[in-house]
Amino acid sequence: MPTLLSLSPVTAQGRRGLKFPPPPPLPLPPVAFRGRTLAEYARCFALDLTALRRRDVLDVAAGSSSFTAEACARGIDAVAVDPCYADGPDELSARVEGNDAATRFLADFAAQRFYGRYVAAALPHLPFFDETFDLVLCAGLLFGRERRFDFDWHVAACRELVRVSAAEVRLHRVVDVEGRAVPGVARLRRELKAVGVASELVRVAGQFAVGMEAMLVLKRVQS
Repeated sequence: MPTLLSLSPVTAQGRRGLKFPPPPPLPLPPVAFRGRTLAEYARCFALDLTALRRRDVLDVAAGSSSFTAEACARGIDAVAVDPCYADGPDELSARVEGNDAATRFLADFAAQRFYGRYVAAALPHLPFFDETFDLVLCAGLLFGRERRFDFDWHVAACRELVRVSAAEVRLHRVVDVEGRAVPGVARLRRELKAVGVASELVRVAGQFAVGMEAMLVLKRVQS
């Protein structure tokens, strides 16, 4: 499994910082959504949790996943971003599916929502400085929602994820919601290469459905 390489030292003050003002969150329909646990993230993103201690990690489009709550409890400086965080705990509790991840997320969100752990924002504009996070994760948002987000949005979203990352961006999945290959992935990788973003498809163990055994890793090309 790949491990996080070439991590820059974290200063005593840290690199994290919000821009001002943050972009307005996208409106979301009032539907239920399901989050995943840290264990599921570790599989689908091939994470070395020990190596990530005291590192800044961003989970984009995190929804009701409990990754951030569990990661922080393990000493990882994790932050979650999702437009749904503009709502309060009561509103979110009515929309999330009642599993272990959601239960832990809701408790942590209620306790930490005003302390910078949960940020209401949406791609392709994230309210963070360049190279803020050692690792950036995004699960399920890209590639599976081509009817909502067009190709240009995907390019802009990937560039924004790379902008806020000091090392790697890991995207899972690289198939559509039915497990079928997305023809635009090859084109997207060419477009990103042209603007200085290298990409690699990496096999992972976290296969939740057919075709989800790979993640796309993005890195800024060093000049």
